[in-house]
Amino acid sequence: MEFKFDHEFIKLLWESMADGVFTLDGNGRITSWNPAMEHITGYRAEEVMGRGCSFLNFNKCFGKSCPSGIEECEILRYKRMDSTECFLRHKDGHDVPVVKSARIVMDENGRLRGVVETITDLTELKEARKKVEDALSRLAELHCFDNIIGKSHVMQQVFSSIKAAAASDATVLIQGESGTGKELVAGAIHYNSHRSHMPFVTVNCSALSETLLESELFGHIRGAFTGAIKDRKGRFEEADGGTVFLDEVGEISPYIQVKLLRVLQEREIERVGESIKRRVDLRIIAATNRNLFELVRGGNFREDLYYRLKVFPIYLPPLRDRKEDIPLLVSHFIGEHNKKTGKRIKGLSHEAMRIMMDYEWPGNVRELQNAIEHAFVLCNSEYIDLFDLPLEIRQLAFRPIKKKTSISSTELLGKRRRLKKQELLELLKICNWNKAEVARRVGLSRTAIWKYMKKWNIPLRPPF
Repeated sequence: MEFKFDHEFIKLLWESMADGVFTLDGNGRITSWNPAMEHITGYRAEEVMGRGCSFLNFNKCFGKSCPSGIEECEILRYKRMDSTECFLRHKDGHDVPVVKSARIVMDENGRLRGVVETITDLTELKEARKKVEDALSRLAELHCFDNIIGKSHVMQQVFSSIKAAAASDATVLIQGESGTGKELVAGAIHYNSHRSHMPFVTVNCSALSETLLESELFGHIRGAFTGAIKDRKGRFEEADGGTVFLDEVGEISPYIQVKLLRVLQEREIERVGESIKRRVDLRIIAATNRNLFELVRGGNFREDLYYRLKVFPIYLPPLRDRKEDIPLLVSHFIGEHNKKTGKRIKGLSHEAMRIMMDYEWPGNVRELQNAIEHAFVLCNSEYIDLFDLPLEIRQLAFRPIKKKTSISSTELLGKRRRLKKQELLELLKICNWNKAEVARRVGLSRTAIWKYMKKWNIPLRPPF
């Protein structure tokens, strides 16, 4: 059935359009002004009818400022203006970002009847762009050198390596235990390189199965597998011009290893399900907490891929090998959490710092950061104390004392600080109220522990 566009339908269409639309007659006078134009400009229709459009002060009209009359407007020469980003002046005086398009309308005799102009408000898009730019700026700040803390000699070598890597396009392999900050180093390389304005894409290779990882990295076409309902770009294509960070690259399967080797050699990818080769311009930074060389020797990692990845290797030392950096890291994390929580913690007590320095930190910097966050939950004073720290770190304070020579309990007590009530209660909890175990850990007799408990009215059995 043929649908007739009557006057009422056209009126509804005109009023419901999200884009602003206005028309000019052959003399350049406004003849119509839809509600969207009222919203975008702040001018009501009755305020603008019969006026020229110069009061809108478009800053781009065929490359010129808005003319005073249609005779001077180059729309007559070019007959059209395709989507052009510019600004118009709102009634209250501020500039509004818009996209402007225009067409002239001729009658059957070739005479000018008027002009139709459409205006798309870009205010929300500009705000979204600003948020993205701010987020990228914060991300760049996060990955700057200032966020990689260390004054030790080994960390100074890491900083030198980051600067050298950032100045080149070489493939980088970052090796180090979990929690040493491999992603921070990868980000610092990217955001200090000439690719810093382009995407930095991170892929955790251990988090996905082989099939999902292949699709994630290379993309797929519609129908390539069950659930592939549309074409999808992979992370390599999304990062075109920028950097791909492959975290835990030692976990990828032999099949993905072959495909990754081809990307490194040819800088080409094929989406899953198609045979079209697509060129990509990107830099690859890989990271692993495993010994890739041992994996190669064991036949679990391709030797040719290993040497393609380690063009420029960077090794991040574990925290236990750079303990002189612990006070700096502690100070940094305390400052961060003070800002987040509004607290004013100044630092660690002498005893807490001693334990932090003695602890081996199997989780490295990440574990240290989490320990400070844990302490902030419990600490209600200016300094973080021993009992504000996580249990596994506190236990170090109560480890057994190794006897080098035979020594009596009385002599040992004289050489050791006396127990405090809170310390004893904590030990009893750790040892499930086993007094003999508590005594063994602190180097005292079971009788001495019992006397302390009696002194402070601590029950001999757990109070539960």
